[in-house]
Amino acid sequence: MALPTVMKTTAARLSAMYLLLFTICAVLLVFYMTSLSVRMLTAQTQETINEEVQGLGRAYQRGGLPLLVRTIERRARQPGANLYLIADANGRILSGNVESLEPGVLEVEGWTESPFAYERFGESNPERRTGTGQEQAGGRSETHEAIALVLRLPNQMIVLVGRDLGEPERFRIVVRRALMVALGMMALGGLLIWYFVGRRALKRIDNVSKASRRIMGGDLSGRLPVTGAGDEFDRLSENLNAMLARIANLNEGLKQVSDNIAHDLKTPLTRLRNRAEAALSGKAKTAEYREALESTIAESDQLIKTFNAILMISRLEAGYSAESVSKVDLADAVRDVVELYEPAAEEVGVTLETAVSGEFVIEGNRELIGQALSNVVDNAIKYSAGATEKPTVRVTLEKIAGEVRLRVTDNGPGIADEADRQRATERFVRLEHSRTQPGSGLGLSLAKAVMTFHGGRLDLLPADPGLSVVMSFPSGANR
Repeated sequence: MALPTVMKTTAARLSAMYLLLFTICAVLLVFYMTSLSVRMLTAQTQETINEEVQGLGRAYQRGGLPLLVRTIERRARQPGANLYLIADANGRILSGNVESLEPGVLEVEGWTESPFAYERFGESNPERRTGTGQEQAGGRSETHEAIALVLRLPNQMIVLVGRDLGEPERFRIVVRRALMVALGMMALGGLLIWYFVGRRALKRIDNVSKASRRIMGGDLSGRLPVTGAGDEFDRLSENLNAMLARIANLNEGLKQVSDNIAHDLKTPLTRLRNRAEAALSGKAKTAEYREALESTIAESDQLIKTFNAILMISRLEAGYSAESVSKVDLADAVRDVVELYEPAAEEVGVTLETAVSGEFVIEGNRELIGQALSNVVDNAIKYSAGATEKPTVRVTLEKIAGEVRLRVTDNGPGIADEADRQRATERFVRLEHSRTQPGSGLGLSLAKAVMTFHGGRLDLLPADPGLSVVMSFPSGANR
């Protein structure tokens, strides 16, 4: 990827900005540390000079000028960075380890305002400076820099005590070079990290973009890549993949609804048309017209119920409902549904039993739960009516592992095959042995959608004999 293209990305711009900010801070740190080191060494040097001056002052107090001169000569012969000098009132050097000084140093008493240049004995050619510090033509010497304290004695003689700055300067240079090298290494490391890590991030973004283009092209089965690193890119890809899976399921559901409506509603609509056509043909009596109209109304009501069920399932599967959610006691809902269906069960010879005691409170919608339970109980009564033994439907409630389980069990033929039990909850699916029974094949689909809306699940289990439909709700949890 070309550099101009890279710099158009937000990540590259942020990295460049952070690198610039880091460089500025690092440069300021270099100058601060260097100046701090110089100040510390200068203070240490001044303290050393003060100690030397105090020692010379004690010698002067004990033995006067002769002892002071001898002390300075002795110390001047010792190796080290200290400077010692005695000059007359005119600035001519009389004794010490300094051969020449920068002009004007001895003219001001006290600390020198800035470092000055000087020469030590033995470091210049025979053509030397005069006692006043002026260098003769052609002289070639090695100069140093130092700071010093200049004192004037009562007899107007001048004493200079100083210290060479070569060691502090070398230390300052070492510190500056070390910091510059460290800065360079950090900058190089930052650039390398930026290049490789940024390139990897941009490559992952390109992969996401390619996958997105495929998905926008109509391939809803495609998914964004997940590397398994667990970083923000993976979390984003996982969330988007979950959203894509949800969209794919909704689209598949919409396709199934369209196909099912086209196939399963075609038959009742054809019956309506044929019935109306038959009533209009020939010379039918008033009673026959009335019977045809009544059957048409009944068929139309069934179609309206079917469309309402399809609409409700679609809304629930989409995760949207205008229905209110509140605390619901499942025990009361079970008692109401059992009381409602007892006459219908007795009419077909089915015993409807319930064993519910206590409270089973959950967060949900009572109307939706009642409708789902009604569909399940109605199916159980319908399919247990042909049982060889005494037809029985039993409704129970229990709390197991943090769930409230509403179980409807019958002793009818049941569904032996597990694949058929899975298909039974799909829309408009009617198994082979149930095609003679009235219905649209939406009862269990609606119950499953209601359970999904409440964050629960619908399970179809063999009851040996019969079938057990289990509606599992989260116990006391919000949707």
